[in-house]
Amino acid sequence: MSTKKAKMIVEKDFKVSEVDKRVYGSFVEHLGRAVYGGIYEPDHPTANEQGFRQDVIELVKELDVPLVRYPGGNFVSGYNWEDGVGPKKDRPRRLELAWRTIETNEIGTNEFMDWAKLVNADVNMAVNLGTRGADAARNLVEYCNHPSGTYYSDLRRSHGYQDPHNIKTWCLGNEMDGPWQMGQKTAVEYGRIANEAGKVMKLVDPTIELVACGSSSRTMPTFADWEATVLDLSYDQVDFISLHQYYGNRDNDVANYLARTLEMEDFIQSVISIADYIKAKKRSKKTINLSFDEWNVWYHSNEADQKIEPWSIAPPQLEDIYNFEDALLVGSMLITLLKHADRVKIACMAQLVNVIAPIMTENGGPAWKQTIFYPYMHASKYGRGTVLNPIVSSPKYDSKDFTDVPVLDTTAVYNEEQEELTIFAVNRDLEDCLQLDCDIRNFADYKIVEHIVLENDNLKQVNTATKQAVVPHTNGNASLDNGLITASLPKLSWNVIRLKKS
Repeated sequence: MSTKKAKMIVEKDFKVSEVDKRVYGSFVEHLGRAVYGGIYEPDHPTANEQGFRQDVIELVKELDVPLVRYPGGNFVSGYNWEDGVGPKKDRPRRLELAWRTIETNEIGTNEFMDWAKLVNADVNMAVNLGTRGADAARNLVEYCNHPSGTYYSDLRRSHGYQDPHNIKTWCLGNEMDGPWQMGQKTAVEYGRIANEAGKVMKLVDPTIELVACGSSSRTMPTFADWEATVLDLSYDQVDFISLHQYYGNRDNDVANYLARTLEMEDFIQSVISIADYIKAKKRSKKTINLSFDEWNVWYHSNEADQKIEPWSIAPPQLEDIYNFEDALLVGSMLITLLKHADRVKIACMAQLVNVIAPIMTENGGPAWKQTIFYPYMHASKYGRGTVLNPIVSSPKYDSKDFTDVPVLDTTAVYNEEQEELTIFAVNRDLEDCLQLDCDIRNFADYKIVEHIVLENDNLKQVNTATKQAVVPHTNGNASLDNGLITASLPKLSWNVIRLKKS
């Protein structure tokens, strides 16, 4: 086996930005078994008194998820939030048109807020701007955030929730540019409703932050024009613009698949440029940040989903079983988000349980970790602090859709308070290990705590409820001498090199 070489220099003063912990957020939609059979299964042996699966709660806590987007997704564009509050016996069963199932409404706003507390997460609440509008949105803010003495705040109190939920982050609808969306809008229609809904929501609670819908993906024909128009019409009310992107390896071209994050990088840069153009156009002092509130790998389950009988309750939908190569791409996607920590302040891996998710469950049975669980957990646990901008020189390769793809995909996060430095690195090379020399002379008295490696000889290897075949180990060989780290990064591997001041 031959060895390629890469170099990097990590300096304390070369800062990108402080990491906003919300970049490690996730997403739970009323879709498939995400809620029913995922977070909530009253008959499960581990269920608590509210019916929440304790085994799932423990796994979510292991990921240290700070923020969860809810309740959709496409679901929210047809959702009446009032259906999900009050006594469960009085809640209606509805035809759920986004995914063509029956929604029982056993879980709604208050129950989800209870669950979020159990996993130590805040909620990023979405409002329906598809079949509804500004009125329902402002009423939901009043129900959730106003202390008492008004119709909706007192309604919440009558439902057993004396204290307001104080939800700070709100999504103004979901993927409103998409023809699949209930209540799809043109950019002008959506920009106007986002502005007006945002206005009344902020009149109810001026402390909230609002996320406007960007394009459903970079490949939408209206991309760029959509963002520019929406921000032009709603700039004063909104704080974030959203990005959504999923990748898949349908043509089984691994080199090309692992280069997809170059496209993600371009998407982020483009949206930053558009937001800053509107800022300049308006001569505004306000900067719009990015909420990458749907991102993941999604393609394995597409065929199976076409065979689902309509109008069932919580059928298995979008249940991608992830393999080892997917974990590598997810690692690179996390690195990409961190590289843009100055502008990407919120991100939500879509989704959290069962539906294109790091956590899977069997109804009545165990919960288990997918391959993608591990890079997500490592980034969330060790990627808190300040993202640094390392100087990197790496071999490059060309693939079907990309040229000059760096073999080494990497970033570094410095936690000054904890006196910790973490280097995240993916070796994209299909054949060779990569010799990494990393200069950290700026970090005197630091020593290597561990070098975590996720590797596997079988790119298609998956984890199951009975066998965790893809798991990280701590036998990485990174060593430190006179301020120089040397490490051998195995071919096709995710690496976490952790250092701490001695």
